[in-house]
Amino acid sequence: MATFLYRVGRLAFRRRWYVALVWAAVLAAVGLGALRAPGAADEEFSMPGIESQKAFDLMEERFPGATADSATARVVFIAPGGEKVTAAENKEAIEKAVTGLGDGTQVASAVDPFQAKTISKDGSTAFATVTYKVGAADLTDAGRTHLERTIDQARDSGLTVEAGGTALADEGGPGGTAEVIGVAIAAVVLLVTFGSLAAAGLPLLTALIGVGVSMATILALSSALGLSTTTGTLAMMLGLAVGIDYALFVVSRYREERAKGRTPQEATGLAVGTAGSAVVFAGLTVVIALAGLAVVGIPMLTKMGLAAAGAVVVAVLIALTLVPAFLGFWPNAVLTRKARRSGRIEASGQTNGGTRWARFVLRRPLPVLLLGVVGLGALALPAADLQLGMPGDEAKPVSTTERRAYDALAEGFGPGFNGPLTVVVDAKGDADPKGAADTVAQEIGSTKGVVSVSPARFNDAGDTAVFSVVPSTAPTDEKTKNLVTTIRDERPGIEAGTGASYEVTGTTAMNIDIADKVQAALVPYLILVVGMAIVLLLVVFRSLLVPLKAALGFLLSVLASLGAVVVVFQQGHGAELFGVEQTGPIMSLMPIFLVGIVFGLAMDYEVFLVSRMREAYVHGESPAEAVTSGFRHSARVVVAAALIMIAVFAGFIGESDSMIKMIGFGLASAVLFDAFVVRMAIVPAVLALLGHKAWWLPKWLDRILPRVDVEGEALSRGPETEPAPHTAPDLEPART
Repeated sequence: MATFLYRVGRLAFRRRWYVALVWAAVLAAVGLGALRAPGAADEEFSMPGIESQKAFDLMEERFPGATADSATARVVFIAPGGEKVTAAENKEAIEKAVTGLGDGTQVASAVDPFQAKTISKDGSTAFATVTYKVGAADLTDAGRTHLERTIDQARDSGLTVEAGGTALADEGGPGGTAEVIGVAIAAVVLLVTFGSLAAAGLPLLTALIGVGVSMATILALSSALGLSTTTGTLAMMLGLAVGIDYALFVVSRYREERAKGRTPQEATGLAVGTAGSAVVFAGLTVVIALAGLAVVGIPMLTKMGLAAAGAVVVAVLIALTLVPAFLGFWPNAVLTRKARRSGRIEASGQTNGGTRWARFVLRRPLPVLLLGVVGLGALALPAADLQLGMPGDEAKPVSTTERRAYDALAEGFGPGFNGPLTVVVDAKGDADPKGAADTVAQEIGSTKGVVSVSPARFNDAGDTAVFSVVPSTAPTDEKTKNLVTTIRDERPGIEAGTGASYEVTGTTAMNIDIADKVQAALVPYLILVVGMAIVLLLVVFRSLLVPLKAALGFLLSVLASLGAVVVVFQQGHGAELFGVEQTGPIMSLMPIFLVGIVFGLAMDYEVFLVSRMREAYVHGESPAEAVTSGFRHSARVVVAAALIMIAVFAGFIGESDSMIKMIGFGLASAVLFDAFVVRMAIVPAVLALLGHKAWWLPKWLDRILPRVDVEGEALSRGPETEPAPHTAPDLEPART
């Protein structure tokens, strides 16, 4: 492989204009396709195989034309201190507001609380439900503005008015601010690392080109492949991350080869042949992790994973072709200013921070190993208490109207009112459907933990009924989860007595089912991606223990980051420091996202760092010398790459949305633990303790595994790769 990629690098360097034009043409083609393609649909979230989804599907089948997925708003009216909403003046203001809410062009209905009797027992609070003709994603800005303006007018009457529901959901996300900040921080880190504007800008430029190609392709194919507007979220995040990393690795190796006196073209070929080989295998591990998301069984998540895998493939191709082409345009610009001025390039073999750190670890491998493992192990312990769920309005800051509406409803109607359960009774074929539905409602209503049951609503055929069940506890409370389990466990006895079947759904039940399914899928997902990565790393390193060490280290860092997330967002320790106003369960998809993204980045660092050690070992250095060589050449680049990712992810902690904040914190802490504790401390400590055994491979396995020259051993034997005298490196611009 190294020889093939060496030739690719030299070819891209020589034919740089052709390579640049090809990528420009690709970008233009997919960009034009994206502009002309039909708009991406907003994919409905579905989770095949869970009861709440089956019940939801049954509702759509038996209630044709019903708007089960329509946007809704729950407008809460609170009377001034000591008054009641039923007072004449307050009632008039509320009725006027409800009339105004119903005048919206996209509004299907606005239910008067005095007609629906949605008034708290103490008379202090009432709410009106506004149902729209369209889903939340299709609600226009004018529709939301009408809702907000009507609420403001109602407040002028002296009432406290708050609103929650899907109609208020912000579809815009963080607006790209975190990405812009991340790119800016990446530019600063790259500039400090390389000491050259060109060297700092080249990885950013190629990464942005790769993201542009990937996102335009996703948009162009969105209608044909049924991709939603959210499919590209993960692709953008990972495409930017690995795009910077991979270009960074190649440029760094190019500078090292120039420091040995290589000509620009030769240095480019060697950089792509060696660092490029590491990039290929690092990219493959990321693709494995992303494609493995299919095992979770969520169609939307599968599409996101495959789209992100495509973005990673694009990043790899750009690192192998466009980066060496750009090096051909600016062969000396990526060098330091000192090197360009003096005509000398600083030798790469000198002692630096990576060398000093490696020697420190080599002198004290056991204490470093124990400290790293015990420290991460202690952080991982809280992960055993992980509770998955889907935080709602209760997790939003109190500055938002959604959170204030949630609190007002909980205070006026009880904590379970914000998360009612929906029971769907299938009485098709039953002689007395209404009687069966009433019996089911009575039995469920008598269950401990149920506050109230609404009257049943039948479809036109009269064979299916739907009613709401209000629990006594909050939607994210463990007692609510136990109640859902109890209602389902009682089903055989109730169904036997009525002849009708029923299923439990609703937002609360859906979130509970999703959490259970994701938690069950987490272990198989880990086994799949880690197992396949071990096989891949066996081929790369031709070692049995190095891949096992890499996988165990990754698991340790992921568990530690999950433990940190539990400590802050679930248990509330230090929550104020990160602006977390309400603790609760961890977002259901958080662990899957964490594993997929961090696994890819961790394997990037592992492959690039350890492949340099393997290269030195293959070329005759002792195990300890190989560790030192690997750190001397790669530590600075790995640290820079990790700092960039930590900064990018940490930028999301400042967002107001609790889920975005949680994802940012989890990813930033995971990269911190994996890069600086596992890869920079535990890995060299383990290799130091193992010595030659670290690179041992059973002979029978050695015969089975395909041989892939990642270290560039074949290149070191080639006559064309002999360095020129170090005192006279070629600093002249490359000629076409």
